[in-house]
Amino acid sequence: MEQKGIDFSKVIFADLHIHSKYSRACSKDLNIPNLVKWARIKGLGLLGTGDFTHPIWLEEIKKLKEEDGIYYYDNFPFILSSEISLIYTKNGRGRRIHLVYLAPNIEAVEKINSWLDTRGRRDYDGRPIFGISCRDFAAKMEEIDTRIEVIPAHCWTPWFGIFGSEGGFDKMSEAFEDKYYLIHAIETGISSDPQMNWKIKELDNKAIVSFSDAHSFWPFRIGREATIFNKLSGKLSYDEILQQIRENDIVGTIETDPAYGKYHYDGHRKCNFSCSPEETKKLNGICPVCGKPLTIGVDYRVSEISKLGIANHDKKKFFYKVLPLHEIISLAIGTGVNSKKVWEIYNSLIDKFDNEFNVMLFAPKEEIAKAINNELLSGLIIQNREGNINVRAGYDGVYGKALIGGKEVGVEDDSVIKTEVKKNIEVVQKKLF
Repeated sequence: MEQKGIDFSKVIFADLHIHSKYSRACSKDLNIPNLVKWARIKGLGLLGTGDFTHPIWLEEIKKLKEEDGIYYYDNFPFILSSEISLIYTKNGRGRRIHLVYLAPNIEAVEKINSWLDTRGRRDYDGRPIFGISCRDFAAKMEEIDTRIEVIPAHCWTPWFGIFGSEGGFDKMSEAFEDKYYLIHAIETGISSDPQMNWKIKELDNKAIVSFSDAHSFWPFRIGREATIFNKLSGKLSYDEILQQIRENDIVGTIETDPAYGKYHYDGHRKCNFSCSPEETKKLNGICPVCGKPLTIGVDYRVSEISKLGIANHDKKKFFYKVLPLHEIISLAIGTGVNSKKVWEIYNSLIDKFDNEFNVMLFAPKEEIAKAINNELLSGLIIQNREGNINVRAGYDGVYGKALIGGKEVGVEDDSVIKTEVKKNIEVVQKKLF
């Protein structure tokens, strides 16, 4: 969607849903200095801390300098954030919902953690699991501090989204009951974008935000989805960010193509089979390979829930639909996203244009072409900026694949990234750090 009249010197790109090294399946090098270093390379100006329920990580957070509810490391700002996994039964059905939530200060965090300690353990994972309902969790957050903001995370993901096909609800109001008024926003998740969410009547008055849910600090993870906030005054404050979420006054979002997400289409990973919602209906939801029910993806769920009412989302925000720069470089030169050659080109672009968002969104094509002397790649960067890169849809835990001339490329599994990325990375100019 086209942006109009926006002064990008007066906005900030924020990724408020990330994780630490204390969450499962996360990089063991995921610490605050690395987050800050790579957030700057990406072009982010604000991060969530992630995982403030984890005792060891919280001690690291407490070392940051606080001002107006913003916590600073090397003059880089953080907002207190965390994610919780709620697994419980409602109306005879098992529910599995992830919520990301923001807190105004350490005092509120400690009250949250003290309450959670009465309900179970929180020291084993940065995203702990509790048998608490969405309604009761939201109610307790309101009781602790009315400035705590609860946001349904990756709201369409089959297994842990509020609208997920496997453990979610058809309506958020069913999940939060009399505390539904506390929910001001939803997180799109990688498998959906704002345009899909505008079809849902229940989201008419909700802010649609995007964050990465990153499990590593590498630039093809962190900030791959982000929210653009206004800088309302000279200095950031928690209350200003909170106000923009609650009043749906955000500027816009950075989105990946929803087909890139791991749950956009329906399918079975083990059967190497995927299909569109239309094909799923023809198959009666049954996998033609194994004969078992398909994992129903985001596109299907959006189409079904959109039938519950005619939407009128009148505060639509613009959004960029872009794939991470590593993927575009990889697509152009025909090597893996984590290859030495991709890193060499990536680093040369960062050296020239300071950060990835500048390359992807703002740098003139002519200047990009001069910097890399690769007509195909410079053209793909502009096509990416315009949302014109074709993607073969992801499904059942499999990322989508960008396509060009019959070739495809996709980010490797996290396990591969963790063991291989250090072998190939080229050092970015020291001035960035």
